[in-house]
Amino acid sequence: MNSRRTRAAFAAALLAVAGLATAAPAHADDRPTVVLVHGAFADESGWSEVAAQLGADGYPVRTFDNPLRGPAYDSERLAEFLDGIDGPIVLVGHSYGGVVVTNTHDPDVRANVYVAAFAPQQGQLMLELLNPIPYPGSLLLPPVLLAGPVPDATSPVGVNLDAFVTEPFFREVFCQDVPQAKAAEMYRNQKPAAVVTNLEPTGNPSWATVPSWYLVAGQDRVLPPALQRDTAAKVAPGRTREVAASHAAYVSQPGAVADIVREAAG
Repeated sequence: MNSRRTRAAFAAALLAVAGLATAAPAHADDRPTVVLVHGAFADESGWSEVAAQLGADGYPVRTFDNPLRGPAYDSERLAEFLDGIDGPIVLVGHSYGGVVVTNTHDPDVRANVYVAAFAPQQGQLMLELLNPIPYPGSLLLPPVLLAGPVPDATSPVGVNLDAFVTEPFFREVFCQDVPQAKAAEMYRNQKPAAVVTNLEPTGNPSWATVPSWYLVAGQDRVLPPALQRDTAAKVAPGRTREVAASHAAYVSQPGAVADIVREAAG
């Protein structure tokens, strides 16, 4: 009798150990895919250090090549991109990338993370949010910001008006806290944005139903920090962090960005 009980207990212990062994990979597989969405005057390469830190922690990471053509068009392209990803997703948007995240609705998105980003309410324009009367301090004005006609297959007339940050002011306004060589690289890689991105009203905001986090860049010269704090209080109450960084916080403070993404993914 005792021998039979001993064998049964031993078998139960083996089953328990086997169960733990098979449960661990399942937990790892449950990590959400982090999708990084850049904003205007930037490209996917700026996310490299954030992606490296999250990847080292075992998170699958994808970067989205934001077309910068307008909220409706860009969010449709992002939705198509997300269709190719299995499992839960955390969306991370920087600057105008936050508008695209706000206009994207995918049932697999577990959380939104806004990094020095716009997160408009339904019907709002990005230009409206940059109103200098309630939120002074943005230096994104001529001659820092200029625009010109460019060929554009997405436009009904084949041409669009695109804005870009001029070289003499790029580091001073966009990324004053990164080294000169890195700022020069970022300038060379910048993608101009269609001016219509500022004039197109946003749709139903995803942050109204998706848990969201916000990282405020406290030394931002593009999006005034006061605007970011008010936005964060609206879209991410209790889930807001602040870092002493330029608008390009994802480049100058990648650890802070990775930390808040981990929190959102948790």
